[in-house]
Amino acid sequence: MSFNYRTLVLAVAAALAVSACSFGPGGEPPAMPSPEHYGAQAQPSKTVAAGGVTQTFDVGATSAPQWWRLYRSDALDALVDEGLRNSPTLASAQRTLASAQQQLRAQIGETTLPSIDGVAQVQRARSPVVPGLGPEQVQYNFFAGQLAGHYTFDLFGQTRYMNSASAARVNVQAYELEASRRALAANIVGTSINVAALDRQIALTERIVAVSNDTASDDQQRYALGSVSRVQALGSKQDAASVAATLPALRQQRASAIHALAVLLGRTPDNPPSVPALDTLSLPEHVPVAVPSDLLRARPDIQAADAAVKAAAADVGSATAQMFPSLSLTASMGRGGFSWPALLSGAGGLWAIGASLSQPIFHGGALVAQRRASIDAYDASVLHYKATVLSAFQDVANSLAALDNDAQTLASNEVAAQAARAAFDDTASRHRMGSLPATAQYASEARYLNAQMGAVRAESQRMSDTAALFQAMGELPVNQQTAASGQ
Repeated sequence: MSFNYRTLVLAVAAALAVSACSFGPGGEPPAMPSPEHYGAQAQPSKTVAAGGVTQTFDVGATSAPQWWRLYRSDALDALVDEGLRNSPTLASAQRTLASAQQQLRAQIGETTLPSIDGVAQVQRARSPVVPGLGPEQVQYNFFAGQLAGHYTFDLFGQTRYMNSASAARVNVQAYELEASRRALAANIVGTSINVAALDRQIALTERIVAVSNDTASDDQQRYALGSVSRVQALGSKQDAASVAATLPALRQQRASAIHALAVLLGRTPDNPPSVPALDTLSLPEHVPVAVPSDLLRARPDIQAADAAVKAAAADVGSATAQMFPSLSLTASMGRGGFSWPALLSGAGGLWAIGASLSQPIFHGGALVAQRRASIDAYDASVLHYKATVLSAFQDVANSLAALDNDAQTLASNEVAAQAARAAFDDTASRHRMGSLPATAQYASEARYLNAQMGAVRAESQRMSDTAALFQAMGELPVNQQTAASGQ
């Protein structure tokens, strides 16, 4: 008996030693390059001055957790806060994550701890007997109550690997939720800027339409007096109609944008929010540029891809472990009898204990195929991680290049608008003195208004691209932000 006991102990110890070995990859993400700068050309330390702002790129700085507040607009802050609070899409993702966390908790409790069940049985039965040897039938009652327990030893780590894979997939959902939260904030900011810019463009276009109509009306009167040709009068009328035709498209863009913004906030399209004017938004002067090593920890999409690699690695371990033996123990105890007195007497005791050891021998190649499939899935997750990192680098590179070019574009548009304004002022003064006709003043004002339109587009694009860069930078966890600042 003692020999059998020692043999069992040695067998279990050997199994535990084998289970300590890894049956799958470690799950660490592959090493990625750490470029000196993100784009083909090194980004400048600052942009040119435009709109009264020179944006500085703070290399190595951590992103602000609520970066939209850097626009210094209470109205914009209120829109983002409302969206994060009321968005049904975000709330759905939160509840989905909560459900996955509870399912993981249930799985761990079910697979790592013994299961104990209480069983109560009451039965009345009838059994036939052999004719001539007694009564024709026997009827009896049976009463039983038991506690039954079951436990499967995780000798080779299959349960541990399965739980690790499930936990990593819950982490994937958590990072995807964070990515959704950041994307929602960025969409609200970008859409608000777009609506504000469209409001300004519509106002300028309405003035251009009015000026064009005045020009067409003036040319029509001059044509009636014979001072201009019919071709010039018709050309002015055509120009006025062409400009007027651009208004419905702008208004439609504005309607689509404000409807989208309402839905982002959890409202119906018939209840759109008030949007801050473009000139009430302040462009952030300092823009953080995380180093690549920090970017890998700050971007939730990269963190989700990392967690997916860990889940796939655990799947390989689980698929390997299921090819090895499995040991289970069962035990039960209780009382039973054909009557209540018998049930409660000393003779009514029931108990059972047993063990089972199973070893897969032949499954038609299914276990080997499942392991190979999990290895292929792991390789795919590693490649997806690499693609996600490269895409993140590309996002940052594009955003940095966009901000530099946006500043130059806005600066050029400002010069053009200033020149057009000076020309308009000069033309209007000469018209008041009678040296130029009204049509010259109208044409000069139209050029000035069109120059303003270009400046508005450039300014809004610069604000939107700044929001895109904040979004691309991600956000380090609080403890890692402290460590980064200490460095």
